[in-house]
Order: sequence, then structure tokens, then C-alpha cells
Amino acid sequence: MLLWVPLLALLLPKPLAQGGARRREAVQARNTPQPSLQRLAAHLLAHYEKGVRPVRDWRKPTTVSIDVIVYAILNVDEKNQVLTTYIWYRQFWTDEFLQWNPEDFDNITRLSIPTESIWVPDILINEFVDVGKSPEIPYVYVRHHGEVQNYKPLQVVTACSLDIYNFPFDVQNCTLTFTSWLHTIQDINISLWRPPEKVESDKSIFMNQGEWELLGVLPQFQEFSIESSSCYAEMKFHVVIRRRPLFYAVSLLLPSIFLMVMDIVGFYLPPDSGERVSFKITLLLGYSVFLIIVSDTLPATAIGTPLIGVYFVVCMALLVISLAETILIVRLVHKQDLQKPVPAWLRYLVLDRIALLLCLGEQPTVRNPPATPQVPKIEDCRDLGNHCCPLVAPQNLEKTPRARGSPVPPPREASLAVRGLLQELAAIRHFLEKREESREVARDWLRVGSVLDRLLFRIYLLAVLAYSVTLVTLWSIWQYS
Repeated sequence: MLLWVPLLALLLPKPLAQGGARRREAVQARNTPQPSLQRLAAHLLAHYEKGVRPVRDWRKPTTVSIDVIVYAILNVDEKNQVLTTYIWYRQFWTDEFLQWNPEDFDNITRLSIPTESIWVPDILINEFVDVGKSPEIPYVYVRHHGEVQNYKPLQVVTACSLDIYNFPFDVQNCTLTFTSWLHTIQDINISLWRPPEKVESDKSIFMNQGEWELLGVLPQFQEFSIESSSCYAEMKFHVVIRRRPLFYAVSLLLPSIFLMVMDIVGFYLPPDSGERVSFKITLLLGYSVFLIIVSDTLPATAIGTPLIGVYFVVCMALLVISLAETILIVRLVHKQDLQKPVPAWLRYLVLDRIALLLCLGEQPTVRNPPATPQVPKIEDCRDLGNHCCPLVAPQNLEKTPRARGSPVPPPREASLAVRGLLQELAAIRHFLEKREESREVARDWLRVGSVLDRLLFRIYLLAVLAYSVTLVTLWSIWQYS
């Protein structure tokens, strides 16, 4: 009898054989038990209402525990006051309608179900200003005692009050505030998943190879009320980050310091040479080009200017002051034929008092009195011979009685020639004395200019050193605070 069954299957048409196979598979499927995961999901979601807060007693609030781990600092926009971070966000709560006995479902203690199928708290970040490119995680984990775990990465674009005054040694404190947008604290309460100490010091996944360094994440719980009858719970996470200043110190501070050092060295050029003026003008032009180049690097906001920008402006002002001082000194020591002598009060103040104060030693202040051309007297001429006698008027010579035995006076033409020669010699002597007097006046002004140059150089050097020490002290305090 059993041998006829295969023979009948071979003899029957093929469609009839396939239909019989399907019927046998359907009977076998009805007799096979449903997989445990499907039975559990169908059991949980059969009569689930996702639009209602999952509590059996409406007076009992739903406590949502949250946790934040910073993964990376993507962008800090100082101009628009926006911080972009990438965080790992975790939250869990207890859903009283998603509980089961693991023994009834093949000892299943955890199940992943679609997020859109269950109730999810409306916890958002108050500082959100833009929707980041966050990946969508469509599932949540549910445990047998009703605990729902929702893990998801978030690219957070939030508003932050950025203080750039200490740039590039600035530390920023930006806040991520998690709160329910609608539910009060009587419906949804917020707590911290982990202890605050672990949240603060957790840098295990932070990518710290960029411009910013994560110092810590400080959690803080507080309640706030908009109306007298409405109180909301919120959890703040203060993300404290610090900028790494090495790049900016090398590209911004060092070139400025080098230019200022060269300006100080330029004071050792002689004040009476015109090279100092051209040298300082070149430095000022180079610093102007430097400021144009670095203007795009400095952060800019509408409410404040970083201290390093003030530093650059003050350095340029110092260069302008140095150039003005050089022009003044060059004007004092410039040689002029019609230059007036140094006034007595200025000579006393500069060459006596200031020179002594600067320990420059005693400055020579004695000038030779200007010599006036003297006409030789007749007695001197007589001692020197008859060659000087032509200085006397011819009328006087004719009236002078000639002594007995004296030589015969030279002819009248020779006397006139000697007198013209003596007049030329007197003019030459007068010119040389005037030139020497002019040189002496120029030397006096040069001494005055040198003393004033030393004084102004030391004042300038003290101002630069005091300003530099103040800035270095402030930046050191900010960097290691």
C-alpha cells in the first residue's frame, strides 16, 4: 500500500502536487509555535497607547534619567555666538505598560522595539538654534521590568555666550539645558543617570586633537517656573572647553614681538643721521601689513574686542610715538646756518639736570666767545714796520711829520695794495669765526638732542616693558587658571 503513494505522485499532474505541498507547509506552520521575540512584541504592543504617559496612577511623575558624554567639539563660531558639538546622549525611564515575565517568553529580558511605537518624553535642549546632521536611531531597548533605554548620538548646534576677551588663552563655558518642553515637574521629573563626579571627569571618548580641549562637563539640576502654578525640571550640563594657544602665539605674538624689538634696536642709530627716520617708517609700514594679514584670524564680535587686538593697536601706537620722537630729535640736531643758539634755560635743564639724572656724565657746555675782527693799531704797525701803516688813512699819513733819518715811505699805489690785502685777510678771519660759531651752536644742539634722545628712549623702553609684563602676567593667569 505504501508503495502506491510515490507512484500516484508521479502519475498525478504537477500543479496538483504543488498545491498539496503548500497545504502541508501551512499545516506545519500552524502546528509550529511563533518565535518568542514576535510573541513578546505582539503582547506588549497589542493594547499599547503611545499618546498617554505610561503610568497607572496619574499622580505619579515619570522620572527620566539622562546622561551626556561629549565626543567632539566641531566648531566655535565667535561672531554668531554658536557652539557645535557632537555628543552621546542617553536617557531611560520606566514604562509601566511594557513589563513582562521572562519565563513566559523564553527567558527574554530585553527587547528592541521601534521608537515610534511607544511613548517618548519630549525632552529637548533649550539652546538649540539649528538642526544638526544627527543620525536617526529608530529603536529603543526595553527591559522586562519596564525600563526603556534610548541611546542616540546628537550633533548639537546651540547658542552660547562666548567671551573672547582672553583670546587666545580663553576658556569657554557653554550650557546644554535638557528640559521637557510641555510637561511640568508633576508629570516629568529629570534626574542624572550617573554620579556627577563621573560625568565631570569622563573624557574617555573625547577626540582631543583639535583646537579645543575639554576640561570637564559639570551637571546641575534646578527647577524653574514660568507661571506661579507651573514648575519645570531641567538638567544643565556646563561644557567647559579651553583653546590651545600655541598656533596663535607663534603666528600672531612672535612676529609682533620681533617688530617691536627691532624698533627698540633702531634707537641705537645716530640721531643726526636720516637713516633712523626711514628705518622706523619701514617698520611702521611692515606692522600695518602684518595687521591686515592677521585681521581675518582674530575673532570678532559686536560686543567686544579680544585683548590681543588691543595689544596690536597699542604696539602700533608705540611705533607711531617712536617715529614722532625720532622726527623731533632729528629736527633738533639738524644743522642749519641760521640756527639760533641753545637757550640758557634749556642748556641748564637738559645738559646739567637731565644729563646728571641719566648718569651720562658731565656734558661740555663752555663755548668760545665769538671773536670780533680787530683793526691793528698804529703803534702795533709801527712795531711791525711800515707795512701796516697803510691801514691809517692816507690823509693821516700825509699829515704825520716824517722824522729825521726815517726811511722814505713807499709809493701810494703799494700802500693801497697792502691795505686791500689786509681787508681780505680780515674778511676771511671773520668768515672762519662765524663758521666756527655756527658749528659750536650745532654741537650744542647735538648734545641737547642726544640727551633728550636718551631720556625719551628710556621712557619708551619702560613703557614697552611694563606693557609686555602686564600682558604676559594676565595671559599666564588665564592659561593656568
